[in-house]
Amino acid sequence: MKKILLLTATVSILLSSCVSKKEFAELEARHKETKDLLNSATVKLNACLEEKASASARAEALEDRVSDLKKTNQDLIQNTKDMTVLTTKGAENLEKSLESMKEKDLKITRLQDALNKKDSVTLAIVSSLKKAVGIDDPDIEINVEKGVVFISIADKLLFKSGSYNVTDKAKVVLGKVAKVVNSKPNFECMVEGHTDNVPYNKGVLIDNWDLSVKRSTSIIRVLQELGVNPGQLIAAGRSYYVPLVENDTPENRATNRRTRIVVLPKIDQFYEMIEKEMKNLSAEGK
Repeated sequence: MKKILLLTATVSILLSSCVSKKEFAELEARHKETKDLLNSATVKLNACLEEKASASARAEALEDRVSDLKKTNQDLIQNTKDMTVLTTKGAENLEKSLESMKEKDLKITRLQDALNKKDSVTLAIVSSLKKAVGIDDPDIEINVEKGVVFISIADKLLFKSGSYNVTDKAKVVLGKVAKVVNSKPNFECMVEGHTDNVPYNKGVLIDNWDLSVKRSTSIIRVLQELGVNPGQLIAAGRSYYVPLVENDTPENRATNRRTRIVVLPKIDQFYEMIEKEMKNLSAEGK
């Protein structure tokens, strides 16, 4: 820049000394035009330098942004890989859980089938008993509680007052019961004697416990005579400790004097059936 100004000044001096005024004016006009062009170029140059600096700053910022995006992208890729691993493990665990649930459901289904079979047999017994004994007799009650058949027979049908000898009328009813029990050799028959709370002391029997058990064994002997396998029979006495109603009137005491015959599957055979199903399931799972 300084060199150009110096050269211009020198040319002006030389020209002024050896050219006419007209030529000098033309040269001076050219000089002014050149100077204006120079100033304009200088302004443009400065503007370009400023734009370059701004562009460089933007480029640097963009490079930093690109670097951050690359790092974020790498993190996302890694997270995706980790998620893929976790998802795969989760799917495997879920599959194992589903298989375990299927096995448990199968076990429950098998056990439920076993229980249903038992319940079906129980209902068949109830149907047979009601058909054989008759359901219209108010002194004979047949029902099912928790898969067990209960036959409750009023005391007046079985024994005379204060006696443990079975009446002939009772033998007719017990004969029908024996027929049904004989058709189910895998079931047991428990005979429970129940008394009222009136103290009993007669002969070798010293209290109501003795009387309730003696009445039970008397009925069991009749059932055995009627062909029931004695291995299916169980004698039990409850005295007056499980009353149906309060022992406060003659009618209520008559209600509590009863014999209950409980027909139930043999517990050991029932559990053997359950164990067999469990072993089958274990063998299938191998």
